[in-house]
Amino acid sequence: MCHCLKLSRRNPDNPENPGAYNTMSPPTSPQEALLSWFAENQRDLPWRHEYHPYQIWISEIMLQQTQMDRVTTFFRRWMQEFPDLTTLSEASEHRVFKCWEGLGYYSRARNIRKTAQILASEYQGEIPGDRKTLLSLPGIGPYTAGAIASIAYNRDVPVVDANIERILARLLNIDLVPGSPEAKKLFWTRAEELLPPGQARNFNQALMELGALVCRPKNPDCSACPFAPHCLALKYDIIPERPIPKKSKKITPIEMATGILFHQGLLYIQQRLADDVWGSLWEFPGGRMKKNEVPEETVVREFLEETDFEVQVESKITTTIHHYTRYRVTLHCFFVKLVLPGSDPVLHAAQDFRWVPFEALQKYAFPAGHRKLISFLEKYGFPKAEG
Repeated sequence: MCHCLKLSRRNPDNPENPGAYNTMSPPTSPQEALLSWFAENQRDLPWRHEYHPYQIWISEIMLQQTQMDRVTTFFRRWMQEFPDLTTLSEASEHRVFKCWEGLGYYSRARNIRKTAQILASEYQGEIPGDRKTLLSLPGIGPYTAGAIASIAYNRDVPVVDANIERILARLLNIDLVPGSPEAKKLFWTRAEELLPPGQARNFNQALMELGALVCRPKNPDCSACPFAPHCLALKYDIIPERPIPKKSKKITPIEMATGILFHQGLLYIQQRLADDVWGSLWEFPGGRMKKNEVPEETVVREFLEETDFEVQVESKITTTIHHYTRYRVTLHCFFVKLVLPGSDPVLHAAQDFRWVPFEALQKYAFPAGHRKLISFLEKYGFPKAEG
């Protein structure tokens, strides 16, 4: 059930019940309270200095499924490499992936590059402020389109993400499970109703900031919340119950193995197929372990299936663990050597290959597990002797 929003204020001057609502004082609207709070508490983020549409677009794509503290570092690096849309549109996919490396979900980077090229060729290098036009571009969905239109251009367009769903569910006591069609429609409707005309830039950012700093999923700081006098979940003491939790996703464990082939002072790497998972990234050959197979057997089999190289395992390097969507990936890593040196690989699962010195690996973009392996070798040393 969704209750009506009541515009009343708490009375901190009542010593017996400081949480009581004071209906005698003039009400402050939740919009006014939030904007006032944001003016005093907003973080100094690099894309807030000028509100340039290009910077807003890049920051919003980076912020998808990535924590703020990591994004600021990657954002500054990106702006040094690609300071404007024209530079980005002319960049190779390799350069874009390398600059994106560490953020994951590389389809985001691929779509950024595609969109930059479209904007350069069809929109005179300008990012449109119209929500409908923005939605037609690769990688830009309803939230990102709303964020660009409202934050970059101050258009009266709402935004709704998981943080804002949580705020609205508590503020308005919405007892729907986020993600359902009914919930999505209601959250967007309520966000649009709350939006104060002419103040979308600050109001939408304030909602995002509130969700990150105060109205957190766990341990929200209701005492510091500008919405506290108006929050129905707080009034009814059901903050932990809003939003209604989704069913937790089952984490699927995956065991994989990979091998570093070291031959004549060089390492073998190959580029994944463009339409594959982690498409066009570079990797060391390997794959998923089969039933009753040990990691060493997996490495030998995968090299033969992917390259026609017959290899044998020399030694174990390390085991890395990383998470990808609903998967927990354990990657067993080995040094391998060629049984019969002298031939080129026959690529069955890749589009290109290279023989490179260890130091050159930094020029290539790798998936998270393989990048962890490289970092391990950088830390503990790469053997100089021939494999």
